[in-house]
Amino acid sequence: MRNTLTIAGKELRAYFVSPTAYVVLTGFLLLGGWFFFNLLARFNLLLSMYSALRNPEAQARLNLNDFVIAPLLHNLSVVLVILVPVITMRSFAEEKRTGTYELLLTSPLSITEIVAGKFLGSAAFLFVMVASTAVYPIILLAYGNPELGVIAGGYLGLLLLGTAFVTIGLLTSSLTENQIIAAVSCLVTLLLLYVISWPAETAGPVAGAVLKYLSLTEHFSEMVKGVIDTKDLVYFLSVIGLAMFLTQRSVESVRWR
Repeated sequence: MRNTLTIAGKELRAYFVSPTAYVVLTGFLLLGGWFFFNLLARFNLLLSMYSALRNPEAQARLNLNDFVIAPLLHNLSVVLVILVPVITMRSFAEEKRTGTYELLLTSPLSITEIVAGKFLGSAAFLFVMVASTAVYPIILLAYGNPELGVIAGGYLGLLLLGTAFVTIGLLTSSLTENQIIAAVSCLVTLLLLYVISWPAETAGPVAGAVLKYLSLTEHFSEMVKGVIDTKDLVYFLSVIGLAMFLTQRSVESVRWR
C-alpha cells in the first residue's frame, strides 16, 4: 500500500507541476459556472413568469433539483468526456516516450502497485475537479430548498462516472506511447459508451435492453434522479474493474515481452 500511495502522490504532483492541471481545472470550473449561471437564470425566469400568471400548480412543479442540479450534472458529465482523456493520456504513454517505462517495470514494484498507484493519482485529481463544483449546490442550499439526498446521489453518480472514464483512459494510455493516440482512443471509447443506447428503441426488446444496460448515461441518469440502485453501482464497479484488469494485463505483457 505504501508503494501504491507513493506512485499516486507522484502522479498527482506531476499534474500540478505541469500546466495541465491548471488548464483543466480552469476550463472545468469556467464551463461549470457558465452552466450553473444560465440554468439558475432560466429557473428564476420561469418562477417569475408563473408568479405573474398566478399559477400555483406550475410554481409547485418548479424544482431546483430538476431544473438546475440535474441538467448541471449532465452537462458536467459531457465536459468530463472531453477532459478526462487529457488527464489520463500521459499516465503510461509519457513514461514510454521518455524511456522511464522500462525503469518503472524493472523496479521492485508489482504491476498491481503501479497500476493502482496511477489510478489513485488520476482519481484523486478527478475528485478535486468534482469537489470544486460543490460550491454550486452550497449556494442553492443557502438560498433555496433543494433536496440534499438527490444532490448527494447525483454527485455520487458523477464521481462513479468520472472514475469509469479515468480507468478507460488509463487503459488506452497503456496501449500506446503516443499521448494524442491515447487521448483520441479514450475520447472515442467514452463517446461510444455515452451514445450506445441511442438506437435502443429501434433495436428490438432484447438488443435494446442490452444497449441500454451498456450505456453509461442510462445508469448515471438514474443516480442523478436520486435513485441509488444496486444494478447501477454494480455496472460502474464492473466497468472500473474490467478496465483496471485489462490495463494490468497490458502492462504485464510489456514487462514479460
